[in-house]
Amino acid sequence: LVNLAAGHISIRHGFKGPLGAPVTACAAGIQAIGDAARLIRANEADIAVCGGTEACINTVSLGGFAAARSLSTGFNWAPAQASRPFDTSRDGFVMGEGAGVLVIEALDHALARGAKPLAELVGYGTTADAHHVTSGPEDGDGARRAMQIAIAQAGISPRQVRHLNAHATSTSVGDLGEIEAIKSVFGRDSAIAVSATKSATGHLLGAAGGLGAIFAILALRDQLAPPTLNLGEADAAGDGIDFVANVPRPMEMEYAISNGFGFGGVNASALFRRWN
Repeated sequence: LVNLAAGHISIRHGFKGPLGAPVTACAAGIQAIGDAARLIRANEADIAVCGGTEACINTVSLGGFAAARSLSTGFNWAPAQASRPFDTSRDGFVMGEGAGVLVIEALDHALARGAKPLAELVGYGTTADAHHVTSGPEDGDGARRAMQIAIAQAGISPRQVRHLNAHATSTSVGDLGEIEAIKSVFGRDSAIAVSATKSATGHLLGAAGGLGAIFAILALRDQLAPPTLNLGEADAAGDGIDFVANVPRPMEMEYAISNGFGFGGVNASALFRRWN
C-alpha cells in the first residue's frame, strides 16, 4: 500500500487534510511536491508535507533492475566510482535508499507563524512520453515539455534559470535524452550550470525527486552548485552544456530547476526561486 508512509505521518501528527501518494516511479517525489502546491493554490490546504521516501534495496528490486540491465556492473571493483552521470564510461545506476521531504505552505501562512522560507516554488510541470515503458525518446521531448511548462508557469525566460539539478541516473539512454532536453530548453551553448547529485547519493527511485528538489533549494540558499562526481570525460553529446564536475561551484543564482523522470514515461520538473 503505497500511501502507508503518508498515512503514518498523518496519524502521528494529526494531519487531517488531503492525503495521497503518487505512483509514478522515479518522478513521484517531484509529483508529490507539485500535487501539494496545487492543493495549496486551490485553497484546499494551507501547508503540506511532501516529497518521497524509498527502501528499495532488496532481492526482488535488485533482481528486477539487474534483469532490465539498468544497474552499473563495470565498477564493481570501485563502487564509489560506479555512479557517474553524463560520463562517457557510465553503464547504469546505483540503487540508494533514503528520503527527501519538504514542508511547503502559502506564503502568508508561513510568515504568520514566523517561519523563514528557504525558497519559493514558482513553477511545476509534468508530462508523459507516450514512447516506451523503460526509456524516454532520444530527443528528450517529454522532459523538455515538463521543464518548459514549469518555466512558463513561473513567468520567466529559460535564460533566467541558472542552475539545474538533473535527473541523470548514469544510464546511457536516460542521460542522453536529458542532455537533448536541456539543449532544447536552454540552448546548445547555455549558461545554466548542470549538476547530477545521484553521482553522490545513488538513485533513490521514488525518493529521488524529493531529494533532488532539496539539493536545488540548498544550492539557491547557499549560492553553491553541487558537484557531479566521477565526471572525468563528459559525453560528447553534452558539448556546450556547463556541467558542474567533481567540485562544488560558488555562483549567483535566483532560479533553479530540478527534474525527476520515471519508468512508464512520466516526467516532472519543479522550479524554485531564491528567497530574499
